[in-house]
Amino acid sequence: MRNLLSIEDLSAEELSGLLDLAGNFAQVQQREVPKVPALRGKTVVLAFFEDSTRTRTSFDLAARRLSADVVNFSASQSSLKKGESLRDTVETIAAMGVDAIVVRHRSSGTPNQISKWTDAAVINAGDGWHQHPTQALLDAYTIRARLGSLEGKRIALCGDIAHSRVARSDAHAFAALGAEVILVAPRTMLPSSLAGWPVSVSHNLDQVIGDLDVAYLLRIQKERINDALFPSEREYRKLFGLTADRCRQLKPDAMIMHPGPMNRGVEIDSIIADGAQSFIQKQVEMGVAVRMAVLDALARNLPGGNNSADGQSGANT
Repeated sequence: MRNLLSIEDLSAEELSGLLDLAGNFAQVQQREVPKVPALRGKTVVLAFFEDSTRTRTSFDLAARRLSADVVNFSASQSSLKKGESLRDTVETIAAMGVDAIVVRHRSSGTPNQISKWTDAAVINAGDGWHQHPTQALLDAYTIRARLGSLEGKRIALCGDIAHSRVARSDAHAFAALGAEVILVAPRTMLPSSLAGWPVSVSHNLDQVIGDLDVAYLLRIQKERINDALFPSEREYRKLFGLTADRCRQLKPDAMIMHPGPMNRGVEIDSIIADGAQSFIQKQVEMGVAVRMAVLDALARNLPGGNNSADGQSGANT
């Protein structure tokens, strides 16, 4: 694996292999000193052109726990503010001898473009409405850790599908690992085309909720919505929110997930988000181990990296 730009670039075997490797790094995190030398001597740049708490922090921790040198790039304090082009900025960073660039950008396709301007490994940490591959990996890992497998599991992605890079990546990852994926949303919040999506569609959460193994709620992305796609937040909550009353229809062992940040009281009620069936904080916890696995896998293809086929060298050090 040279770059990680889209979850669709990974086969089912590669997905499973990364989840297995993440399991090893989850064990590393239980150590008194949760650190291994897999990326010693390597430099990882976190180039986040869009605000982030969970993704940026977990990539930072992941790289440091692999013993990498980490540089946090701030667009607001860079020459981009002086009119420098994105390409010139990236090539300037790359010329300093960095090994990997983790990119988050509000424009779809930017990480892919950046990968053409540098020999450093590029990881997509979220681009516009397009992809968020490491979120899909950590979500799949969280489900597998709880249910043992995704094979045959029924998973609903509910909410603002049209503006969600998480939905796109999750749908493909979950389906590749054997799950049945259902999109649940108002018609106005679905993409104009679902060609290539391995999913079915429902416009009624109450009709599907009782048979779900995972109810995955998506944030209403107010910063990406230009038109009124639903009458009001109150109306949305009534029809598509995971309320306390609606939650009672779930199977007792069903998982509740959300990529964060949450609009509490809109797509999910606080009592549910903080309840026994919620795995929302577990998703955050799993994010570090999964991103360690991705960085470790990429490191083996960098100059001087360990190209062992078993993928265990970093986690078992």
